[in-house]
Amino acid sequence: MKRINRRVGFIVFLLIAGIVNGMAQTVVQGVVTDAVNNQPLQYVSVVFKGGRGTVTDSLGRYTLRSSGSNNTIQVTYVGYRTITKIIVPGTTQTFDVALETDPKAINNVTVSSNKRAPYRNKGNPAVELIRRVIENKPINRMEHYDYVQYDQYEKLEVSISNVTEKLTKNKLLKNYQFIFENRDTTKVEGKSLLPVYLEETLSKKYYRRKPEKTKTIITGEKRVNYGEYIDNQGVSSYLNRLIMDIDIYDNDIPLFTYQFLSPIADLAPTFYMFYIRDTITEPNGQKLIKLYFTPRNTNDLLFRGNMWITLDGNYSVTKMVMSTSKNANLNFVRELHINLDFEKSEDNRYHLSKSNVAAEAAVTRNAASGFFGERTVSFRNFQINKMLPDSVYNGDATVKLDKSDQLADTFWLSNRHDTLTKTEAKVYSNIDSLEKMPSFRRTMAIATFLLAGYTSVGPFEIGPAAAFYSFNPVEGFKLRLGGRTTTKFSKRIYFETYGAYGFKDERWKYFLSSTYSLNNKSIYAFPLNYIKVSYQHDTKIPGQELQFVTEDNFLLSFKRGQNDKWVYNSNFKLDYVHELPNHLSYTLGFKNLKQEPAGSIVYTKRENGVDVNVTKLITTEFSGELRWAPHEQFYQGKVFRIPIINKYPIITLRFIAGVKGIFNSQYNYQNVNMRFEKRAYLSQLGYSDVVVEGGYIFGKLPYPLMTIHRANQTYAYQLNSYNLMNFQEFVSDHFVGLNIDHHFNGLFFNRVPLLKKLKLREVVAMKLLYGGVRAENKPANDPTLIRYPLLNGEPTTFSLEDKPYLEGSVGVTNIFKLIRVDLVKRFNYLDHPYVTPLGVRVRFRFDF
Repeated sequence: MKRINRRVGFIVFLLIAGIVNGMAQTVVQGVVTDAVNNQPLQYVSVVFKGGRGTVTDSLGRYTLRSSGSNNTIQVTYVGYRTITKIIVPGTTQTFDVALETDPKAINNVTVSSNKRAPYRNKGNPAVELIRRVIENKPINRMEHYDYVQYDQYEKLEVSISNVTEKLTKNKLLKNYQFIFENRDTTKVEGKSLLPVYLEETLSKKYYRRKPEKTKTIITGEKRVNYGEYIDNQGVSSYLNRLIMDIDIYDNDIPLFTYQFLSPIADLAPTFYMFYIRDTITEPNGQKLIKLYFTPRNTNDLLFRGNMWITLDGNYSVTKMVMSTSKNANLNFVRELHINLDFEKSEDNRYHLSKSNVAAEAAVTRNAASGFFGERTVSFRNFQINKMLPDSVYNGDATVKLDKSDQLADTFWLSNRHDTLTKTEAKVYSNIDSLEKMPSFRRTMAIATFLLAGYTSVGPFEIGPAAAFYSFNPVEGFKLRLGGRTTTKFSKRIYFETYGAYGFKDERWKYFLSSTYSLNNKSIYAFPLNYIKVSYQHDTKIPGQELQFVTEDNFLLSFKRGQNDKWVYNSNFKLDYVHELPNHLSYTLGFKNLKQEPAGSIVYTKRENGVDVNVTKLITTEFSGELRWAPHEQFYQGKVFRIPIINKYPIITLRFIAGVKGIFNSQYNYQNVNMRFEKRAYLSQLGYSDVVVEGGYIFGKLPYPLMTIHRANQTYAYQLNSYNLMNFQEFVSDHFVGLNIDHHFNGLFFNRVPLLKKLKLREVVAMKLLYGGVRAENKPANDPTLIRYPLLNGEPTTFSLEDKPYLEGSVGVTNIFKLIRVDLVKRFNYLDHPYVTPLGVRVRFRFDF
């Protein structure tokens, strides 16, 4: 059971499926097979005679619904005899069909060579057809209408597939047999599914073209709850980010953390091959073309499957069935299937009515067990061009009705678009019972300590464990112990503290903070709204900026080169943080900081013709920060919120004013800083993470108070630092920087015969920094300013002059599905002491 619960937060898998017509009174369902070998037949046409129809899925299954008085269904398939069946209107019935081959079809003999004719786009009718579909995309999209509104139901389920008997009979899990008994063996042929996660959402959707605006009103939401040890909202956000709503009319389809090229993208004829398979005439006279598509390179992030296209001049897609190739450059995915159904609107165009995405993943392709994800989305009451008042679209893009997550079961029984299976319905009560079991809580507490480094003792958490022990040249062997209160102590007031001792410098370090939540919610979960006061006395490396780890982390104790530039900080801070529901946030702050040099750093300046040592720098700052991160989502860990990266930008604007004379502050200055970051998706070329930032400091001040650029002397590759820059090597009072980290997702390796089997991926990066120090702030021009430090008579701190600092790297990711290795090259300022012009850096990253 421990394995099950530890995996729940990492599960990536989902599915989109639903029902077409909730008002249906006649329901016919069944399986179509070959009469000779009993194998299921896919894409068989099953229709109400004179009415609507469908085709079978990969398992030969079909479901037909109608609110009319249809009493005949017809089953047709190329090469087989047509079957007609009389049914009883207004009932639900099962009709399994075994199709026999048509003698007329098998008597036609085709002689061909073993060699396939070379594929060409030019003169290919299938390519000409897909180009017509591409040309008509604008009129087949929702954005073609002035107004659109519909009801939407989503269901997301994650299951463990094929749970082994060895696991179920484990003596340690004897108390959890009620979980293992709730298995579904009917949903997917040959698989036993044990549901471990389920969530449902009901919402009303509105779209307006001019001025363009979308609005989502969530009327109901329900999900399993694993309790305090798992960020349930974060798990939901992560799973829904892995596969968002699929729009085949977009050029790219988001799946997992990648963008798959749509088979009707503008560039589809370049990357796909197309073949016309059949011409179909529906009972209502609608003519369709069945078009098969497949990747030119099976390792690329592309699909293979069939689509059905109208020949009425709109070239609409009425159905699409597709899957990824087993050779696609994905790590853990064994199967991925997507079914999209469309229905005709009142203007004879087609809109999505049902969508189904099913995926199975495992650590290895041959593993006995894995994870099966299914997300269903269905649409009802689709209305077009019905004008609504502006009040409908005003306010936030997404609104949740009050108590939408506290609705009774009767609400769901009458409003969900589909009925839960007995197995699905039992997941809620099973997980609720599981979460209340003391043995489960103990297991999760141990797992949390091992993974996050915190363990709970009543209303207090002790940790993080990775910071209990570290070492460095200044403090030597360093022990640290700390913790914080949780919501069990109070939802309003939070305390955090630690104490540490360095055995070389024989000095105590400590931290204490108190936080008051203004919205009576956790201060670690969105949206933040709190006031925090803190005091910290500890060491710091100037220019070291870390993400998702603490500075005392044991692994960061190992550094390259000269690691002797340190300061002792005594830092008092008062902060007010407020995040708004639209992901605009602001922070107001006050800080009084005392810096004492340590290690090889000595603060020296000249006064009255004599060199003097400055033992302490004191500053008092007032600050304000404005941050905008539209549609931002997180997984909330114990220490950090880990962002779930999307296509939207993040913009941060910060202003700091140092004021002389307040609490012994020694300097007046103003610091303005702006940062822009965005992931840019480039379809089959991969994606780039782009960061642009710049800053300017007004006023006269010594170099320790300027911008000390982020450096990295560890052996880990750090995305936001300059990986071959030494600590405190460069300072600036004005600068601009550009970082580009581009992932090709195997674009080149997928075409190398031996490498493509390893599923390696290419990455290139470039980091550029341009800036400088104004003449008034250069120690060489003013001896009263603190000099740049020297080591063995050589300067170790510099300002950027006429040329920018530049480093680049080429790397390989997805080594053993986890490791990224970069060869990093520094291109200039190579005459500085202790510089490494070339280095290898490693980063661990979990990718799909």
